[in-house]
Amino acid sequence: MSAPRAEGAGEAPPQRPDTPCVAVCSTTFDEVCRGCGRTVAEVAHWVSMSAEDKERVWVRILSEGYPRRNT
Repeated sequence: MSAPRAEGAGEAPPQRPDTPCVAVCSTTFDEVCRGCGRTVAEVAHWVSMSAEDKERVWVRILSEGYPRRNT
């Protein structure tokens, strides 16, 4: 019998789409896309970001109410 694991330890990250993009792209008034909530830099570097960095972005944008299809 194995010892119980701490909550969250060894768990796989949640399944997410490849990108938070919802094709509602606008950074007219600031550096944050009104559709997906990512910064201009995050959008530009998304394909080269590590899985951990992408997950941090996902957690932040979801907590802020993104992605938004009707902005």
